[in-house]
Amino acid sequence: MISDQNIAPHLNTTLHEPLEHLEKHLLGKQAKIEYWLRNQWHNTKIPFYTSVDLRNAGFKLAPIDTNLFPAGFNNLNLATLPLCVQAVQSAIERLKETAYKILLIAENNTRNLYYLESLAALQNILQQAGYKVRIGSLLPDLHEPLTINLQSTKLTLEPIIKKNHCISVEGFVPCIILLNNDLSLGSPSIFEDVYQTIIPPLSSGWATRLKSTHFTHYHKVAQEFAEQIDIDSWLIEPLFRNCGKLNFMKNEGYECLADNVDAILNNIQRKYNEYDVPHKPFVIIKADAGSYGMGVMTVHDADEILSLNRKQRTRMSKTKEGKPISQVILQEGVYTFETWGNDEAVAEPVIYMIDHFVVGGFYRVHTKRGINENLNAPGMQFEPLACINSCVTPDNRQAPNAYPNRFYAYGVIARLALLAATRELNCNT
Repeated sequence: MISDQNIAPHLNTTLHEPLEHLEKHLLGKQAKIEYWLRNQWHNTKIPFYTSVDLRNAGFKLAPIDTNLFPAGFNNLNLATLPLCVQAVQSAIERLKETAYKILLIAENNTRNLYYLESLAALQNILQQAGYKVRIGSLLPDLHEPLTINLQSTKLTLEPIIKKNHCISVEGFVPCIILLNNDLSLGSPSIFEDVYQTIIPPLSSGWATRLKSTHFTHYHKVAQEFAEQIDIDSWLIEPLFRNCGKLNFMKNEGYECLADNVDAILNNIQRKYNEYDVPHKPFVIIKADAGSYGMGVMTVHDADEILSLNRKQRTRMSKTKEGKPISQVILQEGVYTFETWGNDEAVAEPVIYMIDHFVVGGFYRVHTKRGINENLNAPGMQFEPLACINSCVTPDNRQAPNAYPNRFYAYGVIARLALLAATRELNCNT
């Protein structure tokens, strides 16, 4: 159930001076930041919707993942619905479409009720924005509409029809096809030679998109932004590396992986020394093409790579829908020192955007995971961001680390990740 408590996680660390310096900069440079960001969106194609996972270490605030096919709309604060509706209308207007009907293409996992609740919430947002919406499915064995009873509503999935270069469902020909399926296994042939507008573009699916490419663009964005407000870009970006092909089950490519782990750990330690960070550096290794929370591991020493046991190698060998992992990204591990509730469960913010507008977000909370672990794992919980406008409207009367201003910092960093995704997609089209 979505709560609307006006609370925020506790930043459980005394090492916050670099972050507070950053937050003060963001508040003091708000007008310049908004002007700079506004100019970035001109004459460019922006992803229709995006979610960004952030980590707040107290000494840095950085994105760790950017999703162009977000789920989790059911976890947003219900009070953010007007923001979502306005953003959808703006996004479709930017497409220069006189659209009236939208066909929403779902993921194939019909047993994941949490995902289906998100799909229902997304359908409601689109309908509230003034569009007729039906949900199409790529399930090969779906030959007639399937209605699923959810806790919040009923959801109907319908088989997709293709005729005369046009995608439809029975009795419904859409103007726009909106993908909420990340195409991890590739773009189905049914989408070839289709005359309708498809968003996000097929090239943004995880079959072709790489996290390392995204973070290459983000590195450039972070540097440009850091110059604008005179900060060290490391405060807002994770260091990263990648290497060539590998095979976890056959122990192939381990030497390259270990060498790169060692190099990035040394680079992190140099920054820790610069900022007097007393914590141990770590690296997150994850599939370079999507993960769905799968194929992720934490490493503190290069020797850990060379001594992986069979269980660890098996866990790292496949990701969503059984797709083999042959490339990984090595990303600076960013601690999360935010905790939620009396049990001080580890938490991280996830920010949602439609077009270039921040429309809300939530905290991913996990009682069984540590401050240096992946929280996108079974057992996670979600707590909506408490304030409606705080991701775009700070309060200069309060302290830099007060939660309205912290949320503004989240919104700024998330939009930098969105800008990186924008440049990434425009390079592919």
